[in-house]
Amino acid sequence: MNLYKLHNKPETLYGYDQQYKLPEVAYENAMSNQGRSPDLEPYIMKDPMWIYWYAHDIIKGRWLEAEQYIMTDPEWAYRYARNIIEGRWTDAEPYIMKHPAYAYWYALYIIKGRFPEAEQYIMTDHEYAYRYAAHIIKGRFIEAEPYIMKHYYWAYLYARFIIKGRWLEAESVIMKHPQWAYYYAADIIKGRWLEAEPVIMTDPKYAYRYALKIIKGRWLEAEPFIMTDPVWWSEYKDDIIKG
Repeated sequence: MNLYKLHNKPETLYGYDQQYKLPEVAYENAMSNQGRSPDLEPYIMKDPMWIYWYAHDIIKGRWLEAEQYIMTDPEWAYRYARNIIEGRWTDAEPYIMKHPAYAYWYALYIIKGRFPEAEQYIMTDHEYAYRYAAHIIKGRFIEAEPYIMKHYYWAYLYARFIIKGRWLEAESVIMKHPQWAYYYAADIIKGRWLEAEPVIMTDPKYAYRYALKIIKGRWLEAEPFIMTDPVWWSEYKDDIIKG
């Protein structure tokens, strides 16, 4: 952010006369020049984000002299590979692969397939391990399962869309969250999940839904919890007690 632009008297701020050395200001001045500005490039190349935008908006292609600086930043190295190089950037891969999110996006949009060297890093992130299994492997990512199963939401999705059935090893985690325990019972078990009921019943909304869709009748043990919420208690009385 260029703070000088936000001040009503920027000339009074410290460093005003040197602001052209800031990467953002140098980039903006280069844009005003409507072309490459060699005198400003040493300042722009100090920040990976502005290197990317300078290459994208002004050079409109690779900026070879700055690549040694941008390649060490996983996000901007990925963006540079995708939008500037428009293909694999092997020199930057050792940096990109260590960031689970950008390693995944790099595999999806640039490699368009598995990125074996990055899998040891991707697997440590619940979300991107699941996404990698779903969209890259298109099947189970066995090595990542100990990580995925630690998060109730991603474990539920993995069970539903990857395993396509019960995932016993993850159930102790999923059952701790009323919402996802309910969906696991509804979408995967397709019936009562007795072990999870003490948790599901504590949430009025999902206790009501469980009674309506799973039990298909009154759930006496859950009624003290449901009645704490006027909205869901009213729904419960209308749809299940019917009186």
